[in-house]
Amino acid sequence: MIDTHTHLYLEHFSEDITGVVNRALDAGVERCYLPSINSKYNSNMLELEKKFPGFFYSMIGLHPCYVNDDFDSELEFVKNKIIEHDYKAVGEIGIDLFHEKKFLNQQIFVFEEQIKLALENDLPIVIHSRESFNEIYEILKKFKSENLRGIFHCFTGDLEQAKKILDLNFYIGIGGVITFKNGKIADFLNSIPIEKLVLETDSPYLAPSPHRGKRNESSYLKIIAEKIADLYGLNLDEVSKITKNNSLNIFGN
Repeated sequence: MIDTHTHLYLEHFSEDITGVVNRALDAGVERCYLPSINSKYNSNMLELEKKFPGFFYSMIGLHPCYVNDDFDSELEFVKNKIIEHDYKAVGEIGIDLFHEKKFLNQQIFVFEEQIKLALENDLPIVIHSRESFNEIYEILKKFKSENLRGIFHCFTGDLEQAKKILDLNFYIGIGGVITFKNGKIADFLNSIPIEKLVLETDSPYLAPSPHRGKRNESSYLKIIAEKIADLYGLNLDEVSKITKNNSLNIFGN
């Protein structure tokens, strides 16, 4: 299995990262992709790559929750760093209107600049979309092309939105929410081709049941995969193989 979205470089894991990695390996997770949030953690991500070669792969990007009036230096950091390392995607990027609507215009500008950067460097994008699907969808339609590709991370929308994502040639990231009783997406997920799904944990956030409310970690990816297997009438090995291939189609080998 591949965890396409996990923040194991954060302080939440600083004291037991080796144990976290070993538990993930024992659960069948063979690699993890690390989405960037801002410049502060870039060195942490690259250090994990060195410490666990072949297991961690980093992205570069500015998370919308860190976009404000003073975003210039952070955006410049992304533009400068992208040529210095073999980053696998530009992410996580997007628009977040849950926490703050004051900087919507700035978020739109930064999102579009990072889409352009991804296209220039032939990289996929990983999208953070919270209470902002319509705004993001309208932007992506402007940039729609064969080269524009990526993942809608932590999808919690409805079937109509899912179909729009597929029409844009994007994949859908499924995490712990699929196990929540009020998650809703479990009601229609099997209407979406499993060939368009990837697995993610978003650790340390959104731990699946029965760990909901606790620190999430990549070993819990197995719980998410088991839930998907149940919904699609497949076994765990089949889900692992299909979603792994989906992930590699996005990020490359």
